[in-house]
Amino acid sequence: MLLNPTEYAQIQNRHLRLVTLIRLRWLAIIGQALAIGLVSLVLEYQLPVAVCMSLVSLSALLNIGLRVAYPSTQRLGPGTATFLLGYDVFQLASLLYLTGGLENPFSFLLLVPPIISATALPLKNTIFLGLLSAIAASVLIIQYLPLPWHPDETFSLSFTYLVGIWVSLLASLLFIGVYVFSVAEESRQIAAALQATELVLAHEQQLTALDGLAAAAAHELGTPLATIALVSKELQREFSSDSPHMEDLVLIREQASRCRDILGKLNSLSSSGDAQYNQLLFGSLLEEIVAPHRNFGVELNIDLSGDGEEPLLVRNPGLLYGLGNIIENAVDYAKTTVKITGRWNAKQISVSIEDDGPGFPSEIFKRLGEPYITSRSQSDPHKAAEEPGGLGLGFFIAKTLLERSGGHMVLQNKTNGKTGAVIKVHWSRETIETAGEALGSSNLL
Repeated sequence: MLLNPTEYAQIQNRHLRLVTLIRLRWLAIIGQALAIGLVSLVLEYQLPVAVCMSLVSLSALLNIGLRVAYPSTQRLGPGTATFLLGYDVFQLASLLYLTGGLENPFSFLLLVPPIISATALPLKNTIFLGLLSAIAASVLIIQYLPLPWHPDETFSLSFTYLVGIWVSLLASLLFIGVYVFSVAEESRQIAAALQATELVLAHEQQLTALDGLAAAAAHELGTPLATIALVSKELQREFSSDSPHMEDLVLIREQASRCRDILGKLNSLSSSGDAQYNQLLFGSLLEEIVAPHRNFGVELNIDLSGDGEEPLLVRNPGLLYGLGNIIENAVDYAKTTVKITGRWNAKQISVSIEDDGPGFPSEIFKRLGEPYITSRSQSDPHKAAEEPGGLGLGFFIAKTLLERSGGHMVLQNKTNGKTGAVIKVHWSRETIETAGEALGSSNLL
């Protein structure tokens, strides 16, 4: 199952909770008020207390207004969140202007708003806040009121040292911002890919459950159909054979009997009550996975052999989708042939899928299996643009599902002058035979 673009947009939407910003701002307000009180009342340094407390009060009023106007569950869009974080940069820069500029030991707090943005907002918003903090630091290196100090002493740092502080702030802003954004972006991609995996598995589970629903419907309809057949039989006895109604009564009985036969077939599809349907021999399971991909102009060959009795595996959505997706990709890239090789012994079961296509591109080979890594753009850019699967989620989902079934996947390209990709998956026989059903019914997240 491929997710449509709307679903991708929903998965990757970025919002920052309003209550998070409010709590962080309260923490800043308390810290700023305590610092101003300590400097003016305890240390008795001279500073513009009224103006400083006015700026702190402004932040407190903003927090109160936001809490009154919006519910605690409100999630902010990137634009609104950027505006509020931009206000925090402006408020902090104003306090630093009044209390020594970059000479103030708390000037490093200018890094906080861009770093918060890097964890949750898009790159362009983070860059904007980073530039805003850099501009504020640049202004504060030349425009600021003296640092509050002893009345009979003057504290002053050389301009060269201030430039060093300015450079260290910008370097820290760049390094920490890039690092935090990269880690957060990777986490977002993994979370979105796993959510997509859950959607796919849920879809496969729904398809698997259809047979059970059909069996339930057959059971519920069995009683009224039996009643119809019984009543029509009794009515036949009431009418003579030459009655004009006799033909209609015979037809009713025949159709009721036909309906019961159809419902009997549906009832046999019950996956929950029919162990024979729920379990398949290894070769039959591979054939079931391969069947939908035949008749696409590519020859699909299955080669089975092993030591001992052929494994009996549980049919589950994760295994079916995982191997099915890999075979589908092989068919897409193959020139003429895809070979599926199944092997087993007393300890291990393995499946090898080979195609005669171009193979895995060398530039992304080591990263295949990560979300949003795809080779479609290199080989077929039009297809990559048209299909959400071109984002590289399909292979990630397949790999995740197969690994959760206990499998280990190995990727390689053919050698000795041949072209094509080879994907091998192997399981411990005990693991896949006993734990397969649990995978099909469990949640991934």
